[in-house]
Amino acid sequence: MAQLPTFEDVQAAAHRLQGHALHTPVMRSRTANTLLGGALFFKCENLQRTGAFKFRGAFNALSAFNAAQRKGGVLTFSSGNHAQAIALAAQILDMPAVVLMPQDAPASKMAATRGYGAEVIVYDRFTEDREALSQRIAQERGLTLVPPYDHADVIAGQGTAAKELIEEVGELDTLFVCLGGGGLLAGSALAARALSPDCKVIGVEPLAGNDGQQSLRSGEIVHIDTPRTIADGAQTQHLGQLTFEIIRRDVADILTATDDQLVEAMRFYAERMKLLVEPTGCLSYAGACYGGLPLRGQRVGIIISGGNVDLSRFATLTTDIASHLTSAGSVPPPAPPQP
Repeated sequence: MAQLPTFEDVQAAAHRLQGHALHTPVMRSRTANTLLGGALFFKCENLQRTGAFKFRGAFNALSAFNAAQRKGGVLTFSSGNHAQAIALAAQILDMPAVVLMPQDAPASKMAATRGYGAEVIVYDRFTEDREALSQRIAQERGLTLVPPYDHADVIAGQGTAAKELIEEVGELDTLFVCLGGGGLLAGSALAARALSPDCKVIGVEPLAGNDGQQSLRSGEIVHIDTPRTIADGAQTQHLGQLTFEIIRRDVADILTATDDQLVEAMRFYAERMKLLVEPTGCLSYAGACYGGLPLRGQRVGIIISGGNVDLSRFATLTTDIASHLTSAGSVPPPAPPQP
């Protein structure tokens, strides 16, 4: 296993990203504060370049390529956000990029990836092994593989989002982070451990794909079938070797959220904060609302991981859940202020 990244690597990544990644805003919400009884700070990575935090890790990783690697080009696999990030970073750094994307990836993400100049190869995520496929293509074409999360430079780059948040607002009591393969969670944990040592870092993943939760509690990486969830950015089958080791050491717990809860969070962001957030990006706030943790009187960080959702899909999801709630009442309103 490769050496685990450290907070010093996060600091180095922040230096490389200056002038390339955006320092995204931190937003507040009186409604959310009243709802949960704490002071919430929303780090808006949905407003990052390519619409997600992934640009941070992608640019940091590609910046470390040597001349031969840059000439050969980069290969990755992704449902969309890492794909776009690699494509844009490769364009900026003037190198070829090839991206494997599942055939059911959001149309907006696939179009943007091609728009940044990457070659897109489509596969079936439910019948084909993307990791085996990418290894074969990389070997055949002389490309350097940069996976979406289990890569030291990617993890360090993702950690710069939490670094910015804590440096801007001060130490936190709890930090909620969206979880797929663990790159953002692991990087955030590195930053929080250094800058806010008493902060509890909480990962949140889809209920349908709780491999991270199972892994943390069992002490070993658990593999699952590709989960069926609207959170396309978190349809991972397992944590990475590097991300798991950091998560096991530095993360307090991993919670889950249902698809209906994610849609409720999407509606909250759109209606109350005027933000367009994709389902995966809603995991962190859904975890804060529905995870059952006592947050009254706490300073709480929420990392919004991305905002790349097809507008037609957004309209369908939020309209469907509104009528569903009215008729069935199966999803409770967000948790009331805690005693």
